[in-house]
Amino acid sequence: MSEPAIREAILAQTAAAGTGKSISPSDVARVLSPEEWRSLMTRIRREAVLLAREGKIDILRKGKPADPEGEIRGVIRLRIRP
Repeated sequence: MSEPAIREAILAQTAAAGTGKSISPSDVARVLSPEEWRSLMTRIRREAVLLAREGKIDILRKGKPADPEGEIRGVIRLRIRP
């Protein structure tokens, strides 16, 4: 799975969820590789951080936007930036 494919999947799924709604990174992984989705999680999180730095998505931690320049640990959700 290429990084551009991961980025496209994140953007497509966050856009499909709509403004104000979020998705789990595991949702993206399960669409890309239903059988081996766990192996994609690190790469999906890394691409999500890059997209957040570019201003395309928000990374949410406990329901609030997380700083993509800092360390993002734990459970996160992704949403398209309005």
